[in-house]
Amino acid sequence: MNDAGQDHPLADPAASLVAWFQVAVDTVADDRPLPVQPFPRCAGDVAARIGELNLQAVQVLLPVQVLDVPSRRAGVPSLPTARWFEGGDRHSRTPVRVTLNSGQAPSLPAVAPHLREEMSRLDQRAFVCESHSDTEHDPKMMRPPFDSGFWNGPPRHRVTFSGTFAEWSLDALGWLGGFLAGLSAQHGVTTPVLLTVTRSQQPEAATTRPDTEAWPARLSTWTTRRESFARAEWTCRHNDGRRRTQ
Repeated sequence: MNDAGQDHPLADPAASLVAWFQVAVDTVADDRPLPVQPFPRCAGDVAARIGELNLQAVQVLLPVQVLDVPSRRAGVPSLPTARWFEGGDRHSRTPVRVTLNSGQAPSLPAVAPHLREEMSRLDQRAFVCESHSDTEHDPKMMRPPFDSGFWNGPPRHRVTFSGTFAEWSLDALGWLGGFLAGLSAQHGVTTPVLLTVTRSQQPEAATTRPDTEAWPARLSTWTTRRESFARAEWTCRHNDGRRRTQ
């Protein structure tokens, strides 16, 4: 982590920014997923010191361009760990919308049917995709709090996948980011990808792990690459627009 704060001059005023983080990512080995999963845990630890949060969304700018495309065609490194999230209480399952945006590059909408097919074909139930669209998106979509020059923005070419998440937790959201980054690279995407995950509605009965029980918040995340490393920004937001401190 090389920078962080609670306010950002480019943040959407309607999004109620709580905190943001900029993180450096080293070179990713061919047999390893993009290390997105540790980021939400770090953000959650920091946010817990600020106050109680009700997580409604997460946004991540994934540096897909740091992944070697040829080596990814053999498989998705995140896949073996998907079973970690598949044995939970059925009431933890959460309807979500997952939006991927490739900025000025039209690469994501072009491969969207293949991504959905792979999500269904692969041996994973962490995220069950039921439909996808390049025209119907979450009306609560957040504007990323960084300049378009930070990546290949502005965000223009996007696709939204609707489905069910095994559990609404920081660990699972981090896993999803790494999984989708690997899947995108496998299908030839070579640009940064803005990932936004929003909860469609509250689960029937929230059953969470001990390390996420204190995380009832709205979170967002971004990642891009500059020179030899990737930079990420994370943002925590309140769904009701109010900031509460302990």
